[in-house]
Amino acid sequence: MTTKDMLISAKKCAGGAALGTEQKNSAIELMAAAIDSAADDIIAANSIDVAEAQGKLSASMIDRLKLDKSRISGMTEGMRQVAALPDPVGRVLSEVRRENGLIISKKSCPIGVIAIIFESRPNVTSDAAVLCFKSSNVCVLKPGKDSYRSAAAIVAAMRKGLKAAGIDENFINLVPDPSREAAEELMRANGLVDALIPRGGAGLIRACLKNATVPCIETGTGICHIYVHKTADFKMALDIIENAKTSRPSVCNAAEVCLIDKDIADEFLPLLEKRLVADRRAAGKTPVELRLDKAAAKIIDGTPAGELDFDTEFSDYIMAIGIVNGVDEAIAHIAAHSTHHSEAIITKDSAAAQKFCDKVDSAAVYVNASTRFTDGGEFGLGCEMGISTQKLHARGPMGLSELTSYKYIISGNGQVR
Repeated sequence: MTTKDMLISAKKCAGGAALGTEQKNSAIELMAAAIDSAADDIIAANSIDVAEAQGKLSASMIDRLKLDKSRISGMTEGMRQVAALPDPVGRVLSEVRRENGLIISKKSCPIGVIAIIFESRPNVTSDAAVLCFKSSNVCVLKPGKDSYRSAAAIVAAMRKGLKAAGIDENFINLVPDPSREAAEELMRANGLVDALIPRGGAGLIRACLKNATVPCIETGTGICHIYVHKTADFKMALDIIENAKTSRPSVCNAAEVCLIDKDIADEFLPLLEKRLVADRRAAGKTPVELRLDKAAAKIIDGTPAGELDFDTEFSDYIMAIGIVNGVDEAIAHIAAHSTHHSEAIITKDSAAAQKFCDKVDSAAVYVNASTRFTDGGEFGLGCEMGISTQKLHARGPMGLSELTSYKYIISGNGQVR
C-alpha cells in the first residue's frame, strides 16, 4: 500500500458513520489492553530502534526513545484517562434564537483526518491515536526512522483492539514509508489531510511550516525560561530550576534559560552552580553545563555563552545563564528569545508576578512552579497531542477539545431571506 492509498482509505473512514461515546470508550479499553498484552513485542521492537540509535543520538534523546514496561503502562494509563473524559464531539457551544424564528446552534464536530509527524518518542503513537479516536478523528501517524519499529508495534496492537471492538481499523494508520519523502507527501496532501501536526525539533517544525500546503498547527520548540526575581526564596528557586532542567532534559517543557536578578546574582549564582554542577557530580548524576553571559561569568565558572546559546533548545544537560536588571528586563529578554512555550518567575512579590503573567506572551506562564508541568496529563487532559505555541485554533497542551472544530446548525420553519 502506498501513502496515497492509505490516505484515501483514511479519508473514507473519516466520512463514515459517527461513533457513539460508549462505543469509543469500549474500543479504547480494548486498544489499551491489546498494548498491555503486546508489551514484550513492543519492547523487542523498541530495543532494535534503541540499538540503532547508539552513537547517533545523545544519551538524553535515547532515553526519550526507550520504552520499558513502566513506560508502556504509563501509555495505557493515559489512554484510559482519555476514555474517562467527556466526549468533545456533539457539544452545543452556543445557541441563539433570532427574531425571525431561526434557531442557530454552534456544535462541536471532528476535524477529519489528522496527520501527525513526530520524532523519537514512541509514546506519541498511542497519545496521538487515542486523542484523535476519542474526538472522532482519523489519525495518520508518521514517526521518524529512529522510532519506526516501536511505533509500528504499537499501531499493530491498537488496530487489533479496534478490530476486536468491531470498528474500522482505518481510524488509526501508520504511514507505510518511514522516509522523509513520505512526510513531504503528507504536507501536500490537500483534500486528504485536514490538519497536520508536527511534533519534534525545530528542523521538523520549520520544514512543515515552510512546505505544508495543508493546514498546519505549530507545536513549538521549547526555549523555556525561569526568571529568579530578587525576592525569590532561594531554596524554592534551586529546587524548581533543578527539576525543570534535569528531570527530563530532552522534553520540550524542560528549562533552557535561567535569568537571575542582578540584585541577588552574587549570592544566588554560586548556590546554583553548586546545586547543578558540584552536587550532581558528587551524587553520580550528570552535571549541568552552564553557558554564562559576561556578567554571570564574572561570578561563577562555566562556559562562555555563544551567540546562539540563548536561542537554542539544548534538549540536554546544558543551561544558558543570564543576569537581568529587574522584571522588565527579564520580560524583554524573554520576548526577544522565547519560543512562546513556557516561562516561570520565582518571586515573593505579587506585583512582580502579576506583571510577569500579564506581559509574557507564552502559552504557559508559571509563578513559583516548574515549567515541567506543561503537559496534557498534568493539566488534566489525559494526554496531549502536543504543545501549541501559536494563537489561532489552539494554544498550549492540545487535548480533546483542541482536536475538534465546530459547525452551525440552523433550524427554521420556512424562513426565506
